[in-house]
Amino acid sequence: MSVVSDPRATLAEIAAQCGAGFPTPTRNDDQGVFEQPWQATAFALTVALHQKGLFSWPDWAAALSRRIAIDANDDGRRYYDHWLAALEEMIERRHLGSAQELVQLRLAWEEAAERTPHGQPIEL
Repeated sequence: MSVVSDPRATLAEIAAQCGAGFPTPTRNDDQGVFEQPWQATAFALTVALHQKGLFSWPDWAAALSRRIAIDANDDGRRYYDHWLAALEEMIERRHLGSAQELVQLRLAWEEAAERTPHGQPIEL
């Protein structure tokens, strides 16, 4: 059973699985869709939580739309910042994790990134 389909999985376990083994989608011009690895992880985690039935896609779209609307001056470069904020909102609203757990997970990722040699996958 994958961690993503295990209802007892922690946010850290789900995030770790989502960051490993997911190919980065590419556009036709062979540039990556994601500018940063964290963007791919946030995308994969969102899809995994939706596939688990933890929120509907219309609910997700509404949360993302609200976040984008808040930043009227954004020219699209902060799209995944909005994505991440909407994901955190959904996680908290659905009681899948607390604000404190999200902060701890963010700090763990930052620490893991600092200790990981350039070009190597980041592991929690």
